[in-house]
Amino acid sequence: MPRTPMPRTPLLRTMIGEVLRRTRRAQGRTLADVSQAARVSVPYLSELERGRKEASSEVLAAICDALGLDLSDLLAGAARELAGQRPAQVIRLGSVRGGRAAAPGPRPARDGGDVVCLAA
Repeated sequence: MPRTPMPRTPLLRTMIGEVLRRTRRAQGRTLADVSQAARVSVPYLSELERGRKEASSEVLAAICDALGLDLSDLLAGAARELAGQRPAQVIRLGSVRGGRAAAPGPRPARDGGDVVCLAA
């Protein structure tokens, strides 16, 4: 009796790449724009987004900074996809400091007062 092959578990690098690409596109940004901000090459960023390359934590942190995305949000999005849930989109609402909204884009490290919203 032939055995039915078990479904393959997706690779973490594939899920991370999908979250990165979805986030970049949701921001209306190009590969060139994000790669320049993150100081990685366009072909390398493209390979990461397609799940063909495994990025170091330093490279992932640089790309997340360029996208204004917390590394923890990237990993949480990838974890949800691995768990079979529908993809979540990270929406940065901005933060208010001293009565004024912070500018969008790359931001300084959290000081405990930022609010992050994950919409499913």
